[in-house]
Amino acid sequence: MKDSVWKQRRVLVTGCTGLLGSWLTSSLCQQQADVVGLVRDSVPRSNFYAMGLHEQVVCVHGSVEDFDLIARLLNEYEIEVVFHLAAQTLVSIANANPLSTFSSNIAGTWNVLEAVRRARRVRAVVLASSDKAYGTQERLPYREDSALMGRHPYDVSKSCADLIGQMYWHTYKIPIAITRCGNFYGGGDLNFNRIVPGTIRSLLQNERPVLRSNGSFIRDYFYIKDAVEAYLAVAEALLNSRALGEAYNFSNELQVTVMELVSCIQRLMGREELAPVILNDARNEIPHQYLDAEKARTQLGWKSRYTLEQGLQETIDWYRAFLANPLPTAESRL
Repeated sequence: MKDSVWKQRRVLVTGCTGLLGSWLTSSLCQQQADVVGLVRDSVPRSNFYAMGLHEQVVCVHGSVEDFDLIARLLNEYEIEVVFHLAAQTLVSIANANPLSTFSSNIAGTWNVLEAVRRARRVRAVVLASSDKAYGTQERLPYREDSALMGRHPYDVSKSCADLIGQMYWHTYKIPIAITRCGNFYGGGDLNFNRIVPGTIRSLLQNERPVLRSNGSFIRDYFYIKDAVEAYLAVAEALLNSRALGEAYNFSNELQVTVMELVSCIQRLMGREELAPVILNDARNEIPHQYLDAEKARTQLGWKSRYTLEQGLQETIDWYRAFLANPLPTAESRL
């Protein structure tokens, strides 16, 4: 328990109701931080509400596209640390509607960072970029000095946000560091078109899992509890005047194909007889990507604590409990 670091520390978490945001907010609350959460949409079954976090933090309703709102809450709540996680995170949505993705991921980022620049009270900003910011490259694994060269809507939005973050350090010296992580997975992700929750739900419902790709795409799959520790490590380094202006890759450094991931979930659930349905209709996706996390290990002392199997087993257990508890009907509330 790092009470000396987080106890009564005034923290803003944008995107607090998302997968990472909810688990990070929970950890901060456990460490007695004073958390302000920016909430765009109220999703009753999200982890944020299921864990009762809405009763533990100050909830400010609005979006990162609202500069005046961001500026107000930074000043009125005297925020010291900002975790900027809010983003549109689905590749398929970005392909279908790039403007909404650019608005949240790019404009939202410059709004938050410009508000930080003007507030001048903030001591640490952790900006969520992504491995997608690197785009498709011949040299793998990605290292932090690899070029940011997204080519498709989601990837470009993350490349741009990352570069904007770097600009605010080099030009204005705001105390920022950037995280570039692989594909998050864990309990609480309600976007069932993603491979991990979608596969688990299908198998629990005695259905064949569906793969949008041909199953050969290689990804980093990064357990959400490891991600929380990574984000806290970056913030703590910034509070100690380290990591300023730096970017860090976080990964368990495994190369896993989509098919291998699905097979692992099937094995852990004992449902190997339900062969995947392969649609092979994924578009604008990076075929092969994985990260080198040596910089985070050497500079921050961070390392992954969960194996893929351990993380997936905890995730399976979460969804098994979640899906066994359906939403109450109107009749049941009478």
